[in-house]
Amino acid sequence: MISFQRTENLSASALMTYENMRSYYEHYAVDWDCSKIEEQIRDLVNFDLLLKGEVVGAIRLAFDNDSCYVRDLQVSHNHQNKGFGAAALAECERLAINSGTNCLKLRVFRISPAYKLYVRSGFVVDSEDERFYNMSKMLS
Repeated sequence: MISFQRTENLSASALMTYENMRSYYEHYAVDWDCSKIEEQIRDLVNFDLLLKGEVVGAIRLAFDNDSCYVRDLQVSHNHQNKGFGAAALAECERLAINSGTNCLKLRVFRISPAYKLYVRSGFVVDSEDERFYNMSKMLS
């Protein structure tokens, strides 16, 4: 059973992000480390994705008047391609709707396989550059 809780250990969550994203950082020569990630996520709305009480992922959100920004969605390597990303996106959508926003937005590396998940989940590309797709999904 998948569940969500507020992130209790930002350092561990930052480490998961670093491990998952390291190949993208290296590909694009981005200078990131765990301390920089932890600093960036500190002011976001952070949730852990749990499977039978074990942290297997994270979502990080930011809100403005009409949009919810999925600033980060991570699933640990051992749990990828098993539906956890889709479940995390559904939770993002629920949280966004509950907060009164009408749009989910995110940015994904162009080389990330997560792009396909976002398209399957109803996101569209609003703009792109050499590294990223900026995507959105209108909510009902």
